[in-house]
Amino acid sequence: MMDFERELCGLAGDRVKKDEPLSRHTTFRIGGPADYFVTPESEDELAAVVALCRRFEIPFFLLGNGSDLLCADDGYRGVAVNTTACLNSVRTEGFHVFAGAGALLGSVAREALSAGLTGLEFAAGIPGSVGGAMVMNAGAYGGEMGQVVEWVRVLTPHGEVRTVPVGEMNFAYRHSAVHKNGWIVLAACFGLQPGEPEQIRGRMDELAAKRREKQPLEYPSAGSTFKRPEGYYAARLIEEAGLKGCSVGGACVSEKHAGFVINREEASAADVLELCRIIKERVKEYAGVELEMEVEIIGGGECHFPPM
Repeated sequence: MMDFERELCGLAGDRVKKDEPLSRHTTFRIGGPADYFVTPESEDELAAVVALCRRFEIPFFLLGNGSDLLCADDGYRGVAVNTTACLNSVRTEGFHVFAGAGALLGSVAREALSAGLTGLEFAAGIPGSVGGAMVMNAGAYGGEMGQVVEWVRVLTPHGEVRTVPVGEMNFAYRHSAVHKNGWIVLAACFGLQPGEPEQIRGRMDELAAKRREKQPLEYPSAGSTFKRPEGYYAARLIEEAGLKGCSVGGACVSEKHAGFVINREEASAADVLELCRIIKERVKEYAGVELEMEVEIIGGGECHFPPM
């Protein structure tokens, strides 16, 4: 391990932190320390860090805005690679917006607005990064990434940089080809249409108001906790099963939106997982439907190489 640490610090210098609490970097505000927390300053440096982890067989994961993640209380035995510092550029050329994997979706949507381009209004309030959005085909209010992405630039497990056209991304509900192929997202290109800035802004404001009205934005969470079962809505099933307000420790099913498990009062990852277990069990008993978690679990003794 000392050889690995020495080489890692040789690559990233003072941008390597040891035992950094992941609770500082996730929207759930939950998670113990990562052995190493690295903030590369370029794509080349990121690729070098990833190659080093693979050579030493050290688990790693890429961390953007930290949404849709639940990090274990005992932390992560490996390397958390922060993309928000080196892969956060956003620019417009013609009807296209180009964004790095660490750019926040809200920033990309605002760039499109400033350029008078429509198509990304649905993404303005999604609290994730471009990289995570490509992994899970993030969407809201009838829109999703697969509708507006033209290509995605990725780093393959062999260290090659590829530009993957949208047709090879296999976008589906909360799914893409990223995990299956072990890709790491570096950037994406969004193909948009010209629009009227005031109308674009109006639609973004309308969706923001809906979020404030219907979602528990005042509490830390990872967004929607469960995927939408075919033919159902997870939030409705949870509410009909009588689980609104149900809590375990500091974790609670939101009274405002039953599809959100919130960190109401210093919840632990164990609290959240036990509450999710109860939700799944009750919904199965009530409706015969098996809920699947949308939130990705990081750490807890697992040894894996998430390609986010």
